[in-house]
Amino acid sequence: MSDCVFCKIIKGEIPSTGIYEDEVVKVFLNINPASRGHLLVIPKEHFKNVLDCPDEILSHIIKISKKIAKLAKEKLGADAINIANNSGKEAGQEVFHLHFHVVPRYKGDGMRLDFISKKDLKDDLEEIKKIIIS
Repeated sequence: MSDCVFCKIIKGEIPSTGIYEDEVVKVFLNINPASRGHLLVIPKEHFKNVLDCPDEILSHIIKISKKIAKLAKEKLGADAINIANNSGKEAGQEVFHLHFHVVPRYKGDGMRLDFISKKDLKDDLEEIKKIIIS
């Protein structure tokens, strides 16, 4: 896509601090990091989100995300790692080119990625199951 910031990074039209690259993905440091060493893993081919990405490419992205997460934890001394994807505007996706965040976490960093439990929805579990599997 001609107006996609990540496509422009892949083409070299916008500079990035690259960490890893192969025929399928590019990994670079996020210019608006949530933590020290916050990385983005993106496919070189444009996919809007996980729902339109072929399984074999998605599998490769996850494999590389894990590899990069291990390196970030080991080399940066992170205590933990978040690997996150937002698919769709309502999920918080801002750049509509599939990407995974690899976010090193440090004890006491104050960052929260908790899901807020909506206990009133738990009564609907069986109904939701029926809808999904029907």
